[in-house]
Amino acid sequence: MSNAAKIAFVGMGLMGSRMSLRLLQAGFEVGVWNRTVSATEPLIIQGAILLPDLDHLQDFSIIALCLADDAAVEAIGLKLLDQIQPDQIIVDFSSSSVALTQRLAKLTREKDAHWIDAPVSGGVIGAEQGTLVIFAGGDAHVIGHLAPFFAPLSQRVTTMGGSGSGQATKICNQLIVAATSTLIAEAIALAEKSGVNAALFAPAMAGGFADSKPFQILAPRMATRQFEPVQWKVQTLEKDLNNAMTLAADHGLSLPVAQRALGQLRQHAAQGYASDDLSSLIQGIEFKS
Repeated sequence: MSNAAKIAFVGMGLMGSRMSLRLLQAGFEVGVWNRTVSATEPLIIQGAILLPDLDHLQDFSIIALCLADDAAVEAIGLKLLDQIQPDQIIVDFSSSSVALTQRLAKLTREKDAHWIDAPVSGGVIGAEQGTLVIFAGGDAHVIGHLAPFFAPLSQRVTTMGGSGSGQATKICNQLIVAATSTLIAEAIALAEKSGVNAALFAPAMAGGFADSKPFQILAPRMATRQFEPVQWKVQTLEKDLNNAMTLAADHGLSLPVAQRALGQLRQHAAQGYASDDLSSLIQGIEFKS
């Protein structure tokens, strides 16, 4: 596969818009679609083709999805399967449930086409810089064939196993992110109450055992109460943890730390912060106090 391949990219949210731009800059021909058409305008200015609908995508080698939740993935996925051609590839960058992914992958195989689950980690910054990490599930040969497509988007692609394994990996990733994020908020709040200059937290702990990418991104924003621009939405992580709890229940597992983190995210979202950045969790801690 070369960058002569035609790509249809569906979903121009925080991640999809930036990933589409990376592909355009790499020389791919990219058609873009979003439920709210105005979200496609910055990509059209950069050279993308506006897809007026999702009914005529037979000429696109790859159809990429980056959607909000299972409901959107299912609705659009089933619509695409009505017209998909043999050997076309659907790459789902969304964070979806394992069960839905496996069902859509099975239906796609029945059409002699391919569904690759490829959720990403690295946030908006990773999407802008092309340094995402991709957890891929599905046919390993097809994933390897997609290397030129993945190259402008990521620093690493790992084939995790069969269909759904990429989503399962992303769910596990999000367990760690959620627990870490809620603890960072509690640590910042406790430090401030103890007279510590929390603005010094991130540089002071850089390279230590408590350090991480989420820490270096969230701690300064929490300390300064700077929650814009939005990089990780509270509701997105809440959705991912709901998928985690469903998957754990399917396997008879109890995840008490994840359950506690999910409770905090739900409460924070209910207080009006669902669409806010994850760093706003510090306000949830303040609200409790």
